[in-house]
Amino acid sequence: MEFLLAIITGVLYASGIYLILRRSLVKLIIGLVLLGNGVNLLLFLMGGLTKGSPPIIADNVKTIGEIYADPLPQALVLTAIVISFGLQSFAIILIKRAYKVLKTDDLDTLNETDNI
Repeated sequence: MEFLLAIITGVLYASGIYLILRRSLVKLIIGLVLLGNGVNLLLFLMGGLTKGSPPIIADNVKTIGEIYADPLPQALVLTAIVISFGLQSFAIILIKRAYKVLKTDDLDTLNETDNI
């Protein structure tokens, strides 16, 4: 299962980087979304997949003797979700404003400063 998720992570990274390198701003946003999802999956896989109980220790027990889920990768994934959502929303608003002012979606046209 981890091997399949590692392959999916690689596909998300590759397709995200491919779309970021395209000339369209809409493809840039879709690439950012795919790259953010790839990062979330990578962080989740780094913690390892374990089928176990939640990491709750009872009051009368000093150590955990059974297999438990590690909460740190889950917290990192939640943090990465919030950061990627903020980045995506900022990029969407910035691209919408650039399209409204310049009336183009092409990055090569946006690179020219003669028309401003």
